[in-house]
Amino acid sequence: MADVWTRKGGDSAPSAQDRGQVPGPLVGRERESRDLRALLENHRLVTVAGEVGVGKSRLAAEAVAEAVAHGVGECVLGAGKGRPAAEAVAGFGAQGPGPRVVVVRWPEGRQDAGSDGGPGSPVSLTAAVMEAAAGVHGRRGTAGVGAVADRLRAADVLLFLDDVDPVHAECVGMVQTLLEFVPSLRVLVTARRPLGLGGEAVLRLAPLSAEPADEHRTAPAMKLFLDRFLDRSLERAGAGFDADDSDLSSVADICRYVGGLPLAVELAAEQAARSSVGEVAERLKEHQCWLSAPDMAAPRHRSLRDAVAAAYVLCDRDERIVWARASILAGEFDESTAAFVCAGGGLAPARVPACLTRLAAVGVLTPVRDPGGIREPRYRMAPAAHDFGGERLREAREFEVAAERRAIHFHRVAALAENLWSLGSQPQAVRLVLAEAEGLRAMLEYAPRQPELAAAALESVLNLWFWWAVYDAADEGRRHLLRLLPMCRSDTLLIARGLCLAAWLTAYGDPYGASELLQHAWPAAVLTGDDATIGRIAHVQGMLALHEGDLERATEQFQEAASTIPPHVSGGLPPAVSLAALAVTQAEQSPRAARRSARRALSQPGIRGDAWACLVARYAQAFVDHSDGRTGRARLRAHRALAALDGRLPAPHGCAALRDLITDIDRGSRSGLPTATVPRGLTGVAIPAQAGSGIPG
Repeated sequence: MADVWTRKGGDSAPSAQDRGQVPGPLVGRERESRDLRALLENHRLVTVAGEVGVGKSRLAAEAVAEAVAHGVGECVLGAGKGRPAAEAVAGFGAQGPGPRVVVVRWPEGRQDAGSDGGPGSPVSLTAAVMEAAAGVHGRRGTAGVGAVADRLRAADVLLFLDDVDPVHAECVGMVQTLLEFVPSLRVLVTARRPLGLGGEAVLRLAPLSAEPADEHRTAPAMKLFLDRFLDRSLERAGAGFDADDSDLSSVADICRYVGGLPLAVELAAEQAARSSVGEVAERLKEHQCWLSAPDMAAPRHRSLRDAVAAAYVLCDRDERIVWARASILAGEFDESTAAFVCAGGGLAPARVPACLTRLAAVGVLTPVRDPGGIREPRYRMAPAAHDFGGERLREAREFEVAAERRAIHFHRVAALAENLWSLGSQPQAVRLVLAEAEGLRAMLEYAPRQPELAAAALESVLNLWFWWAVYDAADEGRRHLLRLLPMCRSDTLLIARGLCLAAWLTAYGDPYGASELLQHAWPAAVLTGDDATIGRIAHVQGMLALHEGDLERATEQFQEAASTIPPHVSGGLPPAVSLAALAVTQAEQSPRAARRSARRALSQPGIRGDAWACLVARYAQAFVDHSDGRTGRARLRAHRALAALDGRLPAPHGCAALRDLITDIDRGSRSGLPTATVPRGLTGVAIPAQAGSGIPG
């Protein structure tokens, strides 16, 4: 493919020194290329839209290059010196029967029409199109749309307007008039948002996927990285890339961290060629605006920060404020969350939704829920925009305030999730936590850095007890607790509950550490008169005794837990779970007592609304039946318990034990005492000394 570059005059191609690093071929855009060719064949106005750095200009230039290669009559390049938007346009000055292609790009660094772009720069987009159509460059002046229409009345003209965001409003009016008065004209536009004209065909360009379509294919983003990395490595060292599994894993991490954004992937490949893939992956885990490559052809593409800044300067004041403040939110968020976090300082909450819509239109935010539905819109911020917004937030000295508002919001989310769980709406509670998991995690990770947020964060962890204990997140929950507990020594009630939950999540991974935590939790719970926590401490002690094989002590502890935990008390496991554990412990030595305990578990107040407690109790019933030789009844109970689960949600604790029980029944073997009905920790995890010392109690 021939290299053709924007020029002011003359027919000679620029030297390598003038043009900078030549981008390689398009990678991972085969479907989009086909779609764009089809749109150009069937529509007079086509816009390629997408966020900054996604490759709009490259894709559009490739389509124009293909048109040139298949018989374009003449290709004329307009404003925009030094821009690689048209480097793919081949056939410079070729003559043939095809359409005349006029390429115009608003000059680099010009933010709007009328600003001084230097000697010879056009004063408006219309003037730039006139210069390109007339083939006269460097003449400052004005031109009306009518004059441009007269100039473009050739038999067949394709007008390629590249990167027109700084003059978006002028572009809309000009294109509308030209299409009306020049019936043979076709227009191809690249911009971060569509023009919004009737008859406009829009190709929205998304970042490359960082995940492979199947196990036998490489993800498109990884293909692009490896292609660029190999080219740069060969240039620098004359050698290839002998990748091992760890290198390929680091490449996959890089592509995920940057969200598959082609510009970021290419810049990361440039950096990796200078250092190492693993080094780049480690740095990108924290931040990505540092990515740069000084020899990229387009000046603003030489730095990811500069590329994003080009979009930032085109936003109005409110949009910039919302962009910066919303960057505190990790993952997906909805309008009401953004309004709470972003409002203030002269920005009314009612203005935030409109700002979100406009930021989504230019690719800063990605809608993750179809707009216009019953539920409010939901968004995710692009990774590069997220890091850039965070920099602006710190520059404005608003990061701590935004973090405090985030903590307040997610404290409410955790409290709502716990209320839903305790009031019998457990599927809704799990869906809420799944939807807000990234935001909750970001809040909890940051809280220890801002001590005044520690109490709210600890309370949030306690409200999410069911997530840590029931849905295989024990390690994460315990880690948050052990970081936050030493920072909340003044609140004895929170400390007692936190130590009890930490011991529960630690019991099977580190029994010694769990015992140490319980030694501090017990006096604190007694001091505050918290019967629920006292009973839950007894339950964890029963778990430890069962783990040690001391059935007599385990029975005593589970009995004490069942009789001490009040019914209908939220914030932790209910007495039905302790009764189920008691039934399992009694199954071998006292089958009749075990059946009574299992029946008591299933007759507890509110058990029908507590799906997880009901599952554990039904498991206990099936286990007792199997131990007593009633295998048919045990199998039926186990299958019914599994059938009652919602398959669209993660499997709660107890499912694996039920399936193992069914397997034992089918094999005709007897089940031993289970160890999977309670949360497992990671064996060998040491408890930090500060979590078990220096705490009142």
